[in-house]
Amino acid sequence: MKRSLRSVERQKRLPQFLNPFSYSLFSSLSIALAVGAATPGLTAERLNLRLGPFEQSVSIGDLERFAKTGEVSSTLQLYAPVLTPEVRKLLTSRLQLDPNFGEQIVNDLLKSPSGRQLLSSLQKAVPELTVEQIQAGFWLAARQANGLDAIAVFKAIPQETVTIDVSQAIGIASQLNFSYWKSQAVSSLLERSLKTEGTDFRSSFDPAALGAELVQQQTLTLYDRARNRSLPVDLYWSGKTQGSLVVLVPGFEANRKFLAYLARHLASHGLTVAAIEHPSTSRNSSPISLNLDQLVPAKEFIDRPQDIRFILDELTRLNQESGSLQGKLNTQQVTVIGHSLGGYEALALAGAELNLDQLRQFCQSSNLLQRVPADWLQCAATGLSEHRLSLRDPRVGQAIALNPAIGQIFGKSGLSQVATPTLILTGTDDTLAPAFSQQLQPFAQLPNPKYLLTAIGSTHLSVSDPTSFGGAIVQGTLVKERRGQDVEPLRRLLQGVSLAFIKQASPEAKTYAPFLTSAYAQSLSSPALPLRLNRELPTNLTRLFMLTSLL
Repeated sequence: MKRSLRSVERQKRLPQFLNPFSYSLFSSLSIALAVGAATPGLTAERLNLRLGPFEQSVSIGDLERFAKTGEVSSTLQLYAPVLTPEVRKLLTSRLQLDPNFGEQIVNDLLKSPSGRQLLSSLQKAVPELTVEQIQAGFWLAARQANGLDAIAVFKAIPQETVTIDVSQAIGIASQLNFSYWKSQAVSSLLERSLKTEGTDFRSSFDPAALGAELVQQQTLTLYDRARNRSLPVDLYWSGKTQGSLVVLVPGFEANRKFLAYLARHLASHGLTVAAIEHPSTSRNSSPISLNLDQLVPAKEFIDRPQDIRFILDELTRLNQESGSLQGKLNTQQVTVIGHSLGGYEALALAGAELNLDQLRQFCQSSNLLQRVPADWLQCAATGLSEHRLSLRDPRVGQAIALNPAIGQIFGKSGLSQVATPTLILTGTDDTLAPAFSQQLQPFAQLPNPKYLLTAIGSTHLSVSDPTSFGGAIVQGTLVKERRGQDVEPLRRLLQGVSLAFIKQASPEAKTYAPFLTSAYAQSLSSPALPLRLNRELPTNLTRLFMLTSLL
């Protein structure tokens, strides 16, 4: 995801279906969700909404009655146009916390850099409360209840009237997406629970090191006349080619250079790599829609996997023709490695079934705080006419999905249809495709064999090529993208693990198997970037995910 997801974040702050005043109120209610009870005894009775020189006082009791019954009292009549079912749902939504982990989760969250930044932002929007009061409120709420809802939090604030600066609320509303904060909340638990103790990894060779083969590169432009789609492809190969053909697929609005370092690495070990680029990433493509539910044409969710299928057909033909590529393109044994939306493509080709009815239900019923940019992207697929859809290509024998945007499009069971070994990469500070909804919950659906590569503190673009990824970089609202030297250990681990994963379909499977272990991942970890590799989620985390998914 590149240029256009920056516009997603910008548009997310002021969606077209909410006017500025409506969104201000919505933001104000959202902020209150995050402000806990600072001290018992005193309780807030009114909210004072401030917008420049104007102020309006609202009774919390009236809000409570509206939340429970839908009744709009006389004091709320001014806000009647914006007191929608969506706002009512937000007021009554409950964030579940496992009593065994709730206090620790909140403690870890508030100590994180993004947690401290959120506290600072909240203090600006609720100027009568100090950062310390807000922080204490989080801790007290975690100790006293197994869950939080907006009305209970409003009533617990230790002042008779709480003033909310609406203009500040608008600026930070996009920080309060529940899916992202769930990912932040479980970050420290992932770091601890996925760690293997007492391991000292040793090996006679390093799969992350550059291979011995001299890499050659060629750019092709393949044209699908039937669909009028021009497809640039960078091919990487060496004189000694063996094993699977690897197809690298970039994310939304990224180009074929996004994973160029990984392409060169795999080719140096004797693999042939095809790094593709979809037509919509070209400079001459149509402007991105300003409608958040139509970021891409719905048909792209079919066309993109079909692009890969067409490229495999063309490479099959080239493999049989005389020339430098003859015999080097094993299109009958393919590994697809996709990032973000490309991760969706990899899993769809591996057999994951699209459940468009469940996607439509989510997109119609979810509110602003329940969606992340990856969800808006997937909701574009609701324009397809199908109910369920399989795009499996039997030539795809392995799939690697890096920060995939797959939280909704496969429904609750579509990933169980994946017919190949699978590896998922998740980054706990990913604001565009948050770990909780887009990777961790989907990972539980996948059949074995499967692997979960977890990078504690990495972001959506952390795996991008540090030399080839140009253009403006999307900045998260809470954390900046971690790229370059800062996340070099992650890219190194991805090189070693990808090679080892691909080699599992070769006679060298046993030789490379040790590099698909937690011990290997931890050997490349650092205090600033803990790295984990596991085949299953621990039981305590699975239970926690089930509880928090009730929101």
